[in-house]
Amino acid sequence: MVHRREIVGLLLALLLPILAACGGNGGNTGNTTTGSAAASAGTTGGTTGGAATATTDAGTTGGTATTATAGAGTTGGAATTATANTAGAGTAATTTGGTDATTTAGGAGTDETATAAGGADYSAWVGQQPSVDNAPEVFNADQAKQYSGVQITYYGEASGIGLELSTALEQKFTEATGIQIRHVPTPQSATEYYSTLQRFFQGQAADVDAMMIDVIWPGAFAQHLADLGPALGQDAQQHYPGIVENNTVDGKLVGIPFFGDFGMLYYRTDLLQKYGFNAPPQTWDELEQQARTIMDGEKANDPQFSGFVFQGNAYEGLTCDALEWIASTTGHGFIENGQPMMNDPQVIEILNRVKGWVGTIAPRGVTTYQEEEARNAFQGGHAAFMRNWPYAYALGNAEDSPVRGKFDVAPLPSANGQEPVGTVGGWQLAVSTYSKNQDAAIEFIRYMASPEVQAYRAIIGSFVPTIPTVAESAAVVETNPYLESVGNVQRVTRPSRELGDRYNEGSTVVFQGVNQILNGQDAAAVVAQMDQRLQRLAR
Repeated sequence: MVHRREIVGLLLALLLPILAACGGNGGNTGNTTTGSAAASAGTTGGTTGGAATATTDAGTTGGTATTATAGAGTTGGAATTATANTAGAGTAATTTGGTDATTTAGGAGTDETATAAGGADYSAWVGQQPSVDNAPEVFNADQAKQYSGVQITYYGEASGIGLELSTALEQKFTEATGIQIRHVPTPQSATEYYSTLQRFFQGQAADVDAMMIDVIWPGAFAQHLADLGPALGQDAQQHYPGIVENNTVDGKLVGIPFFGDFGMLYYRTDLLQKYGFNAPPQTWDELEQQARTIMDGEKANDPQFSGFVFQGNAYEGLTCDALEWIASTTGHGFIENGQPMMNDPQVIEILNRVKGWVGTIAPRGVTTYQEEEARNAFQGGHAAFMRNWPYAYALGNAEDSPVRGKFDVAPLPSANGQEPVGTVGGWQLAVSTYSKNQDAAIEFIRYMASPEVQAYRAIIGSFVPTIPTVAESAAVVETNPYLESVGNVQRVTRPSRELGDRYNEGSTVVFQGVNQILNGQDAAAVVAQMDQRLQRLAR
């Protein structure tokens, strides 16, 4: 057990004390269905979003092989549904649990004696043949029943396996407590979702009660989020301390960890063997060589085949990819010690190199790819390598997946002499300080962040647990072996602490500039402008 803790802890615990940066797994688009497992297969991955079209969500990503207009959602399956286009989210909302309910006011943190999340009982659930429909029992039902009849609005996952699991959990919670859950899918783009929440908070609107927030957002939104410490402080002690520290702002616990994330390389084991490669690429040189060799051999039978797919669209996901390219080449991030580091010859070199992949080892359309476009290409058997989040692992091994049993994961490549890196991501659950139903919302997120639910989501959806005892459990490691294979990878974080509430602007500078480079502009001119703009934003 000690050995497993050492391995898994590297995923989140060792570097999470600096977790003020990164949120893979943003919201998705797609069908929002209340009913058992009726949503399309996929989940958030990475944190991120941004294109006008795509189905995604792994944490922040996932979905089916088809794309859907961002923000477009259909309601269906529940006894009562409510459509909402609030604050520009542009997504349909569903109410789980029957008829509309009246709301009652409540303050956060009124119950300090509420049951701590789950304890060790989640092991009993693990032995019950886990499935989407077999959601864990609501351990805090007795405590939550006092709010029966209340309806809370929850901004959560928008498509794929993340939505399927959320739907099942919400129904379970409603059945056990009588609290109605009105689920509003988060916008596809994490950038758009950030702006949506910002509008809510600026107007002190009570339109949202509970919500997913990116790991990089607690500092920016802390003043608008309820202090969860009095009610969930004991529950929070079960999670990796670094994440809890990240979510604690000025002594307030403003978010409870939901799931973690990190970037990694997916590769086709059968194709590496077919073309004589003994191991996945460890350097960018090796990636180019292997991708080109495999692609040249496969294109005769599959004209759509590509060597490497990644997130190249102008959105938060590209910020995560770009950070990995730069940190694995230079050893530094976008900003170090308050100083922008973009105008660096090595940064220019790697970004021009990636530009050279577009239309060669990567498809021309990769500049519009988000997580799901990349996953669809790889899972459909049309790519040799893919950069993505852990959510794609379970989907790739689904019974109907063309690449089931034909792929594995490894650390992302790096430049010669540099260590492999992976951008840290992850999402938290929070409650709005303007909510009129804070107590009911807190009981809901208490359940959603519990060990039982984390085990359920990890085993079925490949969501990375934030509770060590869950991450170390045999059942979770068995279904997510990548937790061991990428345990030695350095986690790199986006500059949310350096930029504070200006992070969204800074990330936009990065992903817009890098997307311009991928679309043909010379990196030298673009990064000089990026560096100047980041200089004005950095503290």
